[in-house]
Amino acid sequence: MRVWIAGAGFGSGSVVEADQARISVFDHGITVGDGVFETVRAREGRPFALTRHLRRLARSAAGLGMDEPDLELVADGVGRALAANADVVDARVRITVTDGTGPLGSDRAPGEQTAIVAISPFPEVKPSADVSVVPWKRNEFDALAGLKTTSYAGNVRALAYAAERGASEALFANVSGNLCEGTGSNVFVVADGRLLTPPLSAGPLAGITRELVLEWFGGEEEDVPMGRLPECSEAFLTSTGRDVQPILRIDGRRVSPEAGPVTRKAMAVFAERSAELIDP
Repeated sequence: MRVWIAGAGFGSGSVVEADQARISVFDHGITVGDGVFETVRAREGRPFALTRHLRRLARSAAGLGMDEPDLELVADGVGRALAANADVVDARVRITVTDGTGPLGSDRAPGEQTAIVAISPFPEVKPSADVSVVPWKRNEFDALAGLKTTSYAGNVRALAYAAERGASEALFANVSGNLCEGTGSNVFVVADGRLLTPPLSAGPLAGITRELVLEWFGGEEEDVPMGRLPECSEAFLTSTGRDVQPILRIDGRRVSPEAGPVTRKAMAVFAERSAELIDP
């Protein structure tokens, strides 16, 4: 694989072999997780919703107090990385921007950001998911709440917890006891005939697929107490890789034997609209 990298001695951007894309051991993204990222799906070299992803990248950087990344430069890097890996028909495009070289601590030093665009084949996604609620909480009042940062170790731990229990995704409650999000997904539920998803004030990432489902299909943003989950007649996950993925079981309890009518309609609408619009 070939990657695009800027900063870290690569100036305004170069496409190199992956093993040549070396960054400093003092890069703040490595030492303290001081960075932001996006994952974009590209089919046949065409990235989906790239503009929205780049805007969120900038919002995450602002939330961390980083300088705003050069979005035009990053967009060019996405195009160059995809062209250099044209054999990858269904690609996972990982955009990472760190604060660059810094001290071995939480303080920052002025300097050039590191930006990387890496490509890999998108992994196969199952048609449905079983999920497990983890014992750790999302803190909706935390400085990182709602930001897509490289500080992802908590998600790694939660996903491993879910996998140990036969689930493919973990669900977090927030400290207020309401449903928040998955490790790499947003959550929708159908309760009392209404399609609900946690509001951004509950602490979830402002998912691009979540945003498009709300725009194209509908739904209401409302706090969902964790105690209401057994009452839900349907549930689904949304993310860049999953699109709209039905949840069949939560902690082994069957939500629905198959994708319910609301979920099926949301899946159909998203598939139709995303096929029509490459950069909605």
